[in-house]
Amino acid sequence: MGFTGGEPNHDPESESSTLLLPPTTTTTAKAPPKDDYHLAYIIYFSLGFGYLLPWNAFITAVDYFSYLYPDASVDRVFAVVYMLVGLAGLFAIILYSHKSNAFVRINAGLALFVVSLLVVPLLDAFYVKGRVGLYTGFYVTVGAVGLSGVADALVQGSIVGSAGELPERYMQAVVAGTAGSGVLVSVLRIFTKAVYSQDASGLRNSANLYFAVSIVFVFVCMVFYNMVDKLPVMQYYKELKMQSVVTQDEDSVKLTGSAWRSTVWDVVGRVKWYGFGIVLTYVVTLAIFPGYITEDVHSQLLKDWYPILLITCYNVFDLVGKTLTSVYLLENGNVAVVSCIVRLLFFPLFLGCLHGPKFFRTEIPVTILTSLLGLTNGYLTSVLMILAPKIVKFQHAETAGIVTVLFLVIGLAAGSVIAWFWVI
Repeated sequence: MGFTGGEPNHDPESESSTLLLPPTTTTTAKAPPKDDYHLAYIIYFSLGFGYLLPWNAFITAVDYFSYLYPDASVDRVFAVVYMLVGLAGLFAIILYSHKSNAFVRINAGLALFVVSLLVVPLLDAFYVKGRVGLYTGFYVTVGAVGLSGVADALVQGSIVGSAGELPERYMQAVVAGTAGSGVLVSVLRIFTKAVYSQDASGLRNSANLYFAVSIVFVFVCMVFYNMVDKLPVMQYYKELKMQSVVTQDEDSVKLTGSAWRSTVWDVVGRVKWYGFGIVLTYVVTLAIFPGYITEDVHSQLLKDWYPILLITCYNVFDLVGKTLTSVYLLENGNVAVVSCIVRLLFFPLFLGCLHGPKFFRTEIPVTILTSLLGLTNGYLTSVLMILAPKIVKFQHAETAGIVTVLFLVIGLAAGSVIAWFWVI
């Protein structure tokens, strides 16, 4: 297998401007300011955390929505609408990112997140009121999911794109933040199951808690994002970006029409193998998780706590994997992509947990495999998301970041579809 584009040079001990600038750019001798108290890192972690919370709120509250709308395939409809809208949004952003500003896109997306999250509790309070079968409420909720998909395309694509222009630790922060969101949702799920009764009232209270927490955190993200550009370390890299654009003749003019499409295709060609690895990673993960975990394996000891605890294990180890790249980053893209292919072994291994020897069908092997699924998903996602923007010209790093998000969403969609047909 041959990979297009060279491997990026990484210096984990330094965040010097040579990591960011193309060879023809004049580099200032001034060293980058310190990220005091790791504020910029924390903000980028929070942004990654925040842009997945709205989707997690909708999908975690699916028990309540299924109670309200028993004749609807709620989880599948939500997934299809969210992913299709997100895909269309990402395509539009890639095609027109040269005509728009990431700052505006991200603020607009965060505002849309708040609106979409407010729809459900307001609808419930003033119209649905816990009554079953009011399908007008379902259609409005699906509309809110679609609006959240638009917001996700604006925020996720732009955040990852902007992180692609920065030293690798900030991309690692964003990716780790997404895993942190999953851990929080698992903690909330355990809390609500332990505290609230599993009847209509309890499900309603649980759903309202998910949406309330998400709304508060998205507001925090809005404040954080509008602070981050004012930090000296971010000002430094912003100035370097402006310098690089000025000194690169071919990129100093705004590309339009066919010229920009040609640039995008060039970026896609250079990052395609990293994109293939991301797609394959999520095809394997989503084909198994969470459907297999929630529907196919059972425990007489843990009963209905079993899938909740397995999902928590996955989310915790996904966070561990995405955090490990801050300690050790695999710099060889070839090895990373081959590792994604090796993950196909999870299919026969999980199959063995249903039809293999008796010991493989017990809680311990399933928990270990679920944890490994999360760990490898987290680490390989983080590696590929970090490496991809570093193999293109600095001027195109933002586009490369958005393209990798597009590959990620394609992998999520493909994995979700395969999960429907992978009958164990």
